[in-house]
Amino acid sequence: MESFLKNTLLETLGMEVLEARQDFVQIRMPVDERTRQPMGFLHGGASVALAESAASIGAYLNADAENQQIFGIEINANHIKSIREGYVTAHASPIHLGRKTMVWEIKIENESKDLISISRCTIGVVPKKDQG
Repeated sequence: MESFLKNTLLETLGMEVLEARQDFVQIRMPVDERTRQPMGFLHGGASVALAESAASIGAYLNADAENQQIFGIEINANHIKSIREGYVTAHASPIHLGRKTMVWEIKIENESKDLISISRCTIGVVPKKDQG
């Protein structure tokens, strides 16, 4: 999985995949200079990037990688609690695994298991086009 993340936003933000299965994805991200907003709190956009990354990895594991690509179509987030340091962990589970779309729910928690953010992400499953 490490080579899969190389030179991506996930690597840039310090994300690490802890678990990746078709029915559950868990990714951890530090709250540091890469992921904070100017007032010193975890940036909401970093939380959304973490959530969509978890959903995208789960969708990829459920797609036919040889013949299909996955793309985020829509994501929403409710930021519940702020955090200044430590780590946050995303726990993503599928709500719907269809042929053309998937919907994932992502809960982001701090190290004390407090809910920081909750998201729902819709993923599109698209046939790969010929590159020739």
